[in-house]
Amino acid sequence: MTASEAKQQHSSLYLEVCSQNEEPRLPLHTSIVLFLLSYCECKTFKVFLVSNKPTSSEPLRSQQPVSLDVSDIQLEALPQLVKGCRLPAILDETGSLCRAGLAVVLRHIINKTIEADPSRNDVLALLGFKKTCLKACAEVSKWTRLCEIGIPSAVEEHLRNPTDQYQQLPLSILTLERRLAEPVKVHNDDKIRRQKLQEQRQNEKNEPPESQGNLDSESKPGQVCDGLELRAALAKLSVDSVPALTTRENSEIRKVKTTDLPPLEHVFAEGLYFTLTDVVLLPCIYQYLCSLRTHAASTLHHLPHLLRWYSRVQEVPGVLRAAKACGILLSDTRVPTSGLPEPSAEDNPATLLLQEEGQEVTTQLPFVGGPRPTITKLKENGIESVFAPHPCPSWTLPWDSLPGAINPTEGKMSNIRAVRKMQQLNNLVAMVAELARPGYTIVDFCSGTGHVGIVLAHTLPDCQVILIENKEESLVRAESRSTQLGLKNIGFIQANLDYFTGPFQIGVALHACGVATDMVMEHCIQAGAAFVISPCCYGFIQNAVKFKFPKSKQFEETLTYKEHMILCRFADQTAIQLPPERRLIGKQCMGLVDLDRSWAAETHGYSVRVMTMEPESCSPKNNMLVGRPPQKSGHEVIAREVEAPVHN
Repeated sequence: MTASEAKQQHSSLYLEVCSQNEEPRLPLHTSIVLFLLSYCECKTFKVFLVSNKPTSSEPLRSQQPVSLDVSDIQLEALPQLVKGCRLPAILDETGSLCRAGLAVVLRHIINKTIEADPSRNDVLALLGFKKTCLKACAEVSKWTRLCEIGIPSAVEEHLRNPTDQYQQLPLSILTLERRLAEPVKVHNDDKIRRQKLQEQRQNEKNEPPESQGNLDSESKPGQVCDGLELRAALAKLSVDSVPALTTRENSEIRKVKTTDLPPLEHVFAEGLYFTLTDVVLLPCIYQYLCSLRTHAASTLHHLPHLLRWYSRVQEVPGVLRAAKACGILLSDTRVPTSGLPEPSAEDNPATLLLQEEGQEVTTQLPFVGGPRPTITKLKENGIESVFAPHPCPSWTLPWDSLPGAINPTEGKMSNIRAVRKMQQLNNLVAMVAELARPGYTIVDFCSGTGHVGIVLAHTLPDCQVILIENKEESLVRAESRSTQLGLKNIGFIQANLDYFTGPFQIGVALHACGVATDMVMEHCIQAGAAFVISPCCYGFIQNAVKFKFPKSKQFEETLTYKEHMILCRFADQTAIQLPPERRLIGKQCMGLVDLDRSWAAETHGYSVRVMTMEPESCSPKNNMLVGRPPQKSGHEVIAREVEAPVHN
């Protein structure tokens, strides 16, 4: 056994076990992870099935690949970092870096499989073009949210309460059906589309005259097109029996405009190629179809594209083997992809989806005009940006005496940028130090490579600091820096914000982009924690699943959503190269957007200060929001400080 293999075996994978009718059951997220482990034939991890009741997972043994090393563990026995996260989660061999959330865990399993066996090109292909499949976090990507959260949650809900849902298709399933019906865009698709046109024309020449002019979805061109895309998809999977695609089209085809080329149809969920998304969806759709066995005829005619996808996925080498090892008997749910009644115009997926959503699709109008009318409107209603004075404008960390690994100059940035970063850190650390007490847990959200969190862990050794970041490369680099410093009061979590559920007393974020600032504020408010946040990228602010803008009652009564977006757009006009007057308006807009945020937080009992970092030149985005939670009674404060968790 190599040193690398020995090291990998110490990584622990924690999967949830739930119960239904007092019997243990594997939730979909757990089934998906086990299916991927089986498909990859990955034996890197020690697997723990986590239950909140003293029970054995023995009844679930048929749903676990026999090659895995699986043990039971109780919820209270979890390592502290894992306790603070939603499962699934992976804890590395050091015990200081936890990866949590379905997409993050699945991508890490793929990376570890390839690391152990670089020849597994089929596994590498699961990450898709540029290795970005399900990489964007669910808070900002509708597609990731649909696959990682929406469809598994909808199917779980359907399985819990099936009786009233046979006639009503879940919204997320309808969304997937509509997506599968759309033409796909893939890298270098022009070449494939030209070949598709060439095969269509060749097929028309070979077709009997009486059948020409009567082409429908069952005609030969449709079959040829379907064959072309499926051949391209399977060729990507290195299936030897599949003939190679023609590499060059004739001159007549080359002259056809790109806009006149036929579209490509979905073969798999992301387009032509089998990816991690298909791995996520297969156990979900399998469970959904199993539940519809006696009601299929009245439901499945709405889902022709989903059924065709379901059939094609089973043709992928390794899928049937992996599924069987996890107790997923796909042969039990084989469904016809032809012969189903066509949905009517009234109940096609797009129409049903609009009915479910209860709204029409509208195109957002472009911004017109500048911010002055909006600022004037607010002023007429007594609303103006106000900045609290900085309590310690000259305070600075002792940079000259700090270890080199803490200093931003050690990173890959220019000296000018490093100086500005140090000034920004001075501001945030000063505010956090004002709020911190021994035993507190401080969370550095959107931590990047750890500039803020590492300084805090070094400066406040009596506090526990947790860095949360979605980008693995950044977090691994932060962990390396902390190891170099010998820090013991620091932990790392690679996850989306929603997957962190642990208790903490202070949340901090430096330049949290767009609605990330609002997500951090919400997380702090839900935890009853103080916050120190420097917002950024105001122009990226927009209505999201959790937020509607304006956020506060005062702004909502004064501004429309469009007017608020105008403020956000011009709040980004603060770059140093812009004229001073324009930068001043940008600063006003920043102050107004953050005033709206602060008033929204104050409805939860918070006291919030909006202030400017010192010196102002440290960043074009130099606002800072400092929020204190509602005051507790003396007894509650003492109890809270005594009980504040310290992670080991």
